Amino acid sequence: MKKTLKSFDVLALGFMTFALFLGAGNVIFPPSAGLAAGQQMLPTAIGFMLTAVGLPLLTLIALARVGGGMAELTAPLGYWPGLLLSVAVYLAIGPLFATPRTAVVSYELGVAPFVQDSWQTLLLYSLLYFAAVIFLALKPGQLVDRVGKYITPILLVGLVLLGAAAIFFPAGEMASAASEYRDGALIKGFVQGYLTMDTLGALVFGIVITTAIRDRGVDTERLITRYTVMAALIAALALSLVYLALFYLGSTSAELVGADANGGEILAAYVQFRFGTAGSLLLAVVIILACMTTAVGLLTACGEFFSKLLPVSYAQVVWMFGIFSMLVANQGLESLIRVSIPVLVGLYPLAIVLVCLSLLGKSWARPQNILRPVMLVTLVFGVIDGLKAAGLLATELTWLDALPLAGQSLGWLVPVLFTLVLAILTEHLRFGRLRAKVD
Repeated sequence: MKKTLKSFDVLALGFMTFALFLGAGNVIFPPSAGLAAGQQMLPTAIGFMLTAVGLPLLTLIALARVGGGMAELTAPLGYWPGLLLSVAVYLAIGPLFATPRTAVVSYELGVAPFVQDSWQTLLLYSLLYFAAVIFLALKPGQLVDRVGKYITPILLVGLVLLGAAAIFFPAGEMASAASEYRDGALIKGFVQGYLTMDTLGALVFGIVITTAIRDRGVDTERLITRYTVMAALIAALALSLVYLALFYLGSTSAELVGADANGGEILAAYVQFRFGTAGSLLLAVVIILACMTTAVGLLTACGEFFSKLLPVSYAQVVWMFGIFSMLVANQGLESLIRVSIPVLVGLYPLAIVLVCLSLLGKSWARPQNILRPVMLVTLVFGVIDGLKAAGLLATELTWLDALPLAGQSLGWLVPVLFTLVLAILTEHLRFGRLRAKVD
C-alpha cells in the first residue's frame, strides 16, 4: 500500500519550505528596496518576486522532476563541470556567505538593539546561535516536526501582525521614487532579487524537502514530486505576501528614516514607531526564528551533499560547517555583503539558465548538446560581471556595455538567448541529417 501524506502533513511541509527560504535577505532587502522605489514600489516588487519567488519555485519543480538532487540537474553538463558548479553553489549558500549572514543579521536586528554591541557580544551570540542550528540540523528527518509544526507557526504569527500593521497602519505616504527607480524599476527589482540567494538556496533545498518527504514514509517518485510541488506552491504564496507587505512598509516609511537606511533600520524604526518596545521584542523573535530556520536548512543540505561527496559523515560535515560559519559570521555583515555580491552576480545567471533549460530539456533528444554551449557562454559573462562587481575589471568595456541591459548586470541575457537559438538550430539540423542517413 502506498504511503500518502495527510493534508496537515502537506501543510506542515509547505510551512517548513517557507521557513527554509525566509531568512536574512528575505527580511532586510524588500523594505530598503521599497523605500528607494517609493511610488514605483509595485513594478519593483514584481521584478523582485520574479527572482526571489518565481525562480525558486521553478527550481524546486525542476529538481522534483529529476529526482530532487542537483547532481541529476547538472548531469547533462558532464561530471566535472556539474560537480564544480554544485560545489560552488553549496559553498556560497553554505559556510562562505548565506549561513553566516543569517547569524549576523539576526544579531544586528534582534539582539544588538537590546545589548551593548561589541565583538564579544557577537561572539557569544554566534556560539549560542550555531549551537542551536547544529542541534536542529543533526537530525534532518525531524525537520518537518521541529520547523514545520512548531517554529513556523510562531514565525507566521509575528509576520502576520507585522504585515497587517504595515498595510492598515502605514507610517506615512509613499515617497517619490529615487532616480534609479524612475525608469526600469522592474529590472532593478529583478536584479535585487539576487541578493536573497533564494534560487541558489532552492538548488540545495530540493534534497532537504525530498528527504523530509521520504522520512514520512513516502517512497513513490510520483508522490514525492507531487508533494514537493505542493510544498513549493505553499511557500511561494506565503513568500509573495510577506514581500508585498515588506515592500509597502518600506515605501511608506520615508518619514521615519533617512534615504540611505538599510532594511534592518527601516524595520526597527517602523516597529518602534508603531508598537514600541514590545514590538521590537516581537521583531527580534521573528528575525531570529526566520534566520535560524534558514541556517538549519542550509546546513542540512550541505551535510547531505558533502557527506556523499567526501569520506566524512553527515554529522561531521554539520559540525565542521557550523563552526566555520560561526567564525565567518564574526567578520561582520558589511564584509559579508561586500564579498558576496560579486559571487552572486557571477553565479546567479548560471543558476537561472540551468533551471530554465532543465525545464525545457524534456523535449530535447540530447540536452547536453544544448546545455553545454549555453552554460559556457553564461559562465563567461557571469565571470565578467562578477569581476566588474568586485572592482577587478574596468566597468567601461565598450563592446560589453553596448549590450542591452548591460547597465543592470543583465548583459548576459541577449548573448545567452542567441547561443540557445543557435544551439537548438544546430542540433535540429544535425538530427535531421542523421535521420536522412538512416532513411
